[in-house]
Amino acid sequence: MDQTAYKQVPDPESPERRAFTLQSILAILGGVAITITGCDDDNSPTSPSSSSDVSGSISANHGHAAVIMGAQLTASNAIVLNIRSAATHPHTVELSAQEVGQIAARQRVSKTSSTDDSPDAGRHSHTVTFN
Repeated sequence: MDQTAYKQVPDPESPERRAFTLQSILAILGGVAITITGCDDDNSPTSPSSSSDVSGSISANHGHAAVIMGAQLTASNAIVLNIRSAATHPHTVELSAQEVGQIAARQRVSKTSSTDDSPDAGRHSHTVTFN
């Protein structure tokens, strides 16, 4: 059999392949970071950083922000958003892959955040509504 017809595949552990893989992953994930910015107390959503990002409206808001990046919407995987932003305490919002897909399709999705303690507001949660 003629061996010249086959190309040698680089070793997956070679430094060149690892560097290429790392650069590829960084390029893909460049837009995936979650943007967290402050909101005022009027429950208005934070402005998304790009036209494909979607921000949520947060009930009884006191400094939280919920923004799903366009890349996350495109991937349609389950995500957990940290909505702390400028608040004195954290909350998270868990979204299933189906819910992320619904938000990407511009359907309204409402979720209750985790219940957490706050020095200012006591133990509480928020309702986050997308679209």
